[in-house]
Amino acid sequence: MTKLSVNINKIATLRNARGGNTPNLVQAAIDIQEFGAEGITIHPRPDERHITYQDAYDLKPIITTEYNIEGNPIPKFMDLVLANKPEQVTLVPDAVNAITSNAGWDTVKHFSFLSEVVSEFKRNNIRTSIFMDNNKQFIESAAKIGADRIELYTESFATLYHNSNSDIDNMKVIKPYIESAKLASDLGLKINAGHDLSLENIAFFAKNIPNLLEVSIGHALISESLYLGLQNVINMYLYRLKN
Repeated sequence: MTKLSVNINKIATLRNARGGNTPNLVQAAIDIQEFGAEGITIHPRPDERHITYQDAYDLKPIITTEYNIEGNPIPKFMDLVLANKPEQVTLVPDAVNAITSNAGWDTVKHFSFLSEVVSEFKRNNIRTSIFMDNNKQFIESAAKIGADRIELYTESFATLYHNSNSDIDNMKVIKPYIESAKLASDLGLKINAGHDLSLENIAFFAKNIPNLLEVSIGHALISESLYLGLQNVINMYLYRLKN
């Protein structure tokens, strides 16, 4: 069964919008694990606009499942990962001003740099995953770099799947991801996936991608939790006001 790691960046965004500690990020991570999620993912960025670097330290003691820290391996990020020693680090080529992740690594162009980064993390017994587009050459290079896993960047799949009109269209949409997963597996790489996966598309994606070990889902999951839980909370307020 594919593992679910919940990205809690959006909970931190909500907290930071008001200041203080509501919602409580640590308690949210504890609850998410108790509800059955098999991992917690964070993606601190240099401006700390959602997850802060201190959050990474605060979360470490309460992670009982798998701790996955994502980010661009600038020196400050590498120091954070090495200090916390999560089970997994996911390398993402974010620009400093990127709103969200929007591309995978060119592992050919950045081969030397990524090789050094991966080697350093593996020396510290931290599993490494590289955020990847569907590009045969880049996946082959990721294997040569020595990564343990790749994370398939699924925004394109999610957009095209949402707009498709038939099972035939859906299979065309997912075909490049199936091919990438098969190639990665043949090269000894294990498969993760993430970005814009949701309740709408996750079952189809997980059913069709061979050897899919883990998905990391944040924005959609938190948004869906808001919608699916809103009626319950409103009724709880109404009950208290009536009584």
